[in-house]
Amino acid sequence: MAEKPKGEKRFDIEEDLSSVEIPDVLPVLPLRGIVIFPNHIHPFLVSRVSSRKLIEDVGQTQKIIALAAQKNPEEENPQSDGLVRRGTAVMILKILPYPDQSVRVLVRGIARIELAEVVQSTPYFVARATRLADEVSTDKEVDALHAHLVSQFSKYVSLVPYLPDELQVRAMQVREPGRLTDMVASYLKIAVEESQDLLSTLDVRARLEKLIAILSREIELLELGHKIQSQVQTELNKNQREYYLRQQLKAIQKELGEGDARSSEIEELERKIEEAAMPPEARKAADKELDRLKMIPPESAEHTVVRTYVDWLASLPWSVSTDDNLDIANARKVLDEDHYDLEKIKERILEFLAVRKLKKDTKGPILCFVGPPGTGKTSLGRSIARALGRKFVRLSLGGIRDEAEIRGHRRTYIGSLPGRIIQGLRNAGSNNPLFILDEVDKLGMDFRGDPASALLEVLDPEQNNSFSDHYLDVPFDLSKVLFLTTANILDPIPPALRDRMEVLELPGYTEEEKLEIAERHLIPKQLGENGLAGNKIEFTRQAVAEMIRSYTRESGMRNLEREIARVCRKIARATSEGAPMPTQVTAEDVSRYLGMPRFFSEVAERANEPGVATGLAWTPNGGEIMFIESTRMAGQKGLMLTGSLGDVMKESAQAAMSYVRSRAEHLGIQPDFFEKSDIHVHIPAGGIPKDGPSGGVTIAASLASLLSGRPVRPDVAMTGEITLRGKVLPVGGIKEKVLGARRAGIKTIIMPKRNERDLEDIPDEVRRELEIVFVETVDDVLATALRNGDGAAPHPAEASHSEKASKEEPRSRSERTVLN
Repeated sequence: MAEKPKGEKRFDIEEDLSSVEIPDVLPVLPLRGIVIFPNHIHPFLVSRVSSRKLIEDVGQTQKIIALAAQKNPEEENPQSDGLVRRGTAVMILKILPYPDQSVRVLVRGIARIELAEVVQSTPYFVARATRLADEVSTDKEVDALHAHLVSQFSKYVSLVPYLPDELQVRAMQVREPGRLTDMVASYLKIAVEESQDLLSTLDVRARLEKLIAILSREIELLELGHKIQSQVQTELNKNQREYYLRQQLKAIQKELGEGDARSSEIEELERKIEEAAMPPEARKAADKELDRLKMIPPESAEHTVVRTYVDWLASLPWSVSTDDNLDIANARKVLDEDHYDLEKIKERILEFLAVRKLKKDTKGPILCFVGPPGTGKTSLGRSIARALGRKFVRLSLGGIRDEAEIRGHRRTYIGSLPGRIIQGLRNAGSNNPLFILDEVDKLGMDFRGDPASALLEVLDPEQNNSFSDHYLDVPFDLSKVLFLTTANILDPIPPALRDRMEVLELPGYTEEEKLEIAERHLIPKQLGENGLAGNKIEFTRQAVAEMIRSYTRESGMRNLEREIARVCRKIARATSEGAPMPTQVTAEDVSRYLGMPRFFSEVAERANEPGVATGLAWTPNGGEIMFIESTRMAGQKGLMLTGSLGDVMKESAQAAMSYVRSRAEHLGIQPDFFEKSDIHVHIPAGGIPKDGPSGGVTIAASLASLLSGRPVRPDVAMTGEITLRGKVLPVGGIKEKVLGARRAGIKTIIMPKRNERDLEDIPDEVRRELEIVFVETVDDVLATALRNGDGAAPHPAEASHSEKASKEEPRSRSERTVLN
């Protein structure tokens, strides 16, 4: 084994070695890692057994041997065909044994040789050798190459700290181009293959050209190293070692254009793009931006923008879907576990599953749940997702006023991101989640933006298969997503957006439904959340009914759940203070836990006097009753309307007044009552705005009661729009109004005949408790609502007539269609 040790190199430019005789047969010593040129003195170590045997047999200096490089430097015991045929004949100058059995040999190159036949292989190689002479051509081009090599070598010596400056002078003194190339090559730290190529090249011109090319490359690398070193030196701060190393690494990466970390980052992005299985258009955009990313320096601000964009494209679930659970019986079971009643909603979801089972590529419907707060719209969406086995994504739209929240920002803006639709899909990790858009009726629409218009494409099954987000700028298929929206009221939703959705109403719960929901869901939940889950505490139905009637007045369940939680907290505190754990909460216990009742029957509070009538109103929180009061005073034909009324309601009051005046004689009112009177109509709770035409019949009943002196029955509530001819027109919100009347203790409800079909949505137990009277004219309303002069309620057969009935026979009870 021959290895190149550290040692001083020497070169004698005076001595001519061409006259030194080289024997025809020479012992051959294999070299690995170094090449020794003619006219060059060089030390090396010998450690292999065969090589040490060769040096031992030579036994003295001034002996000539052949040095040949191994073709495979890793081979420990090369064969004769593993040696390069062109080598160097060298003269041994000095032999120095080392304690570790290795030998240091100092040799001087004499001439290039060609190894021919190997005459001995053991214990070391012996081969026939032929001396090779340089092929020299003397012309101006060779002289120019010679001069250029001297210049380049001088520059190289000046850049390498460990080379003495005297080498520049020595190079200038060498006159023979061949010897100059050997001298220069011996001082270059280049690969063994390149050194062997220079040794094997006999044409001096070719050798000059090769050496100049190698030297130019080495000089360029050295200058680059000096440049990097200079950049690092200028940025050093207080000689901190860590700072120095970081800046040096930064400078190197800047010159190379990339580093190990960046390469791994690019490879990671390429892998993610490949695994994403994007459609062709998205894949084209991703590949284009990735190519740009490779060209952008990491320090550039554009690098972060492009990298973020590519990462978004690669991380979206382009082809990842979850399998729908199409077991309809299981879906029904899940929906029944989570929600009581809501039959229409459950039927619609089961229909969707049935269609999906028969047709796999059906588009997802756009369902809109409309109802008062607390009726379970959002939690219903979560239950549907569980029944289908889909991922659940919730997006609250309340207060959003920027359409970029839906469709994303353009990438030209700093910090831009995709819209919430795309963000939700990435978080879900599938392209077919259940996406619930909460509070769609509370989207902001003003001069700052109109996000409702941005939802038109998202919620259109015919368009959303190619939804384009401004940030991605490539289409994404949303047709597999099951979109659900929720709203308290439909009116604020733009008509175009409403047309894209299938509306399913959740009008509110009856008392029986609230009892069931409380027993099945609310009570177990609150017992668990307040640390009472392990105790068998029973809430009686009477106790829950008392909380519903006396402590809450709502369509939903939130306040009832709060009251149940209050009772549980009171029990938990008492138990913590040492009191025994109760086993039952009765109706009598409710007032002890919750204090005095907050709600009473408003009907019982009414004064039984003329001029007060009970109407039915619709609110976003469900149906309510409202009292309309009228009073009369001396004046000059004035009609005052108060109670924060809207224009439509004011017009309804004027129409009611005109009708009563036109029917004064029939109602037993003095025809000139308005000549010297002012009428004041007031609707209490003046701080709450009120509007709509459905209070027309109630205002008419209040005025008729005031002017005729006949009180309105306290257990009667009414709704309907009137015309100047006394017709009663249909109104909306019938189910909410009926449930609100029942909560308030009303026994009889008067409503327009054309609203009869709306009773299909009202539970049977509610209809059994209420008497619902359908009317076509105001006379029918007054016949049912006003008491007789003696204070008794009128019999329907004795009631006043409509305009048509006044000319014919009195209208019978059966003709007014009373439902008991």
